[in-house]
Amino acid sequence: MKIFIRLFLISLTVTGNLCILTSCDTQKADSASVNPQNGVGGSMARFAITGNTLYIVSKQALEVYDITSGGEPVKKVKKEMGVGIETIFPYQNHLYIGASDGMYIYSNSSPQNPQFLSKYTHIQSCDPVVVQDQFAYVTLRSGVMCRPWAGQSSLDVVDVSNPANPRMISSQPMQTPYGLGVSGNKLFVCEGDNGLKVMDISQPGQPVLKKHFTTVPSYDVIVRANHLMITGRDGFLQYTFDDQDRVEFLSKIPVE
Repeated sequence: MKIFIRLFLISLTVTGNLCILTSCDTQKADSASVNPQNGVGGSMARFAITGNTLYIVSKQALEVYDITSGGEPVKKVKKEMGVGIETIFPYQNHLYIGASDGMYIYSNSSPQNPQFLSKYTHIQSCDPVVVQDQFAYVTLRSGVMCRPWAGQSSLDVVDVSNPANPRMISSQPMQTPYGLGVSGNKLFVCEGDNGLKVMDISQPGQPVLKKHFTTVPSYDVIVRANHLMITGRDGFLQYTFDDQDRVEFLSKIPVE
């Protein structure tokens, strides 16, 4: 757990530096851009920040803190959610919370008192999630603690245009999917030691595999402009990508 926290903090720092380098031009920004309603973080993060609010998910609850005062966070509310809570991803006015048996959707219209809207239920599995426009992309990974029996790993696409009634649009098999990131018409799926996949989502409900980089071990990814910030087996890596789906290595920060 410590290594993922350290990698997440490093990614926040690098994202901030990229924001400075690119001037965070809102007219040029894509769906992965940093804004107060989306926050910054990977799909496997247990905490997220939007504006002056910090969200933390434990195994059973969502905790909300006011961080207006910076070094003196104030706990505002704790929402009990049941067991197996794993990840949180803020997008626009909603929080998408991955659990071992599904995805919870909360309204974030009142940031410091989010309200439950719905739950999309699937078979028991590890469940990172990212969202763009009206579609949520969810990876389900078999053969792990949260899904110890045999089963097929997959990438699910869920229509969340009505957050109170999410519905699955499509599903396709994966190898060992972990985190994922989305930007424009590209979906990046981390396959652990099996590499990084680039999916075309020009048709958002039907992702199509374009490239599979087997030499890029990846567990989670943050997409910012044309940069990929990836947590790998032994550190934090930066890559660039282009419209031809080429991925070029930039740097690595080893983390023990």
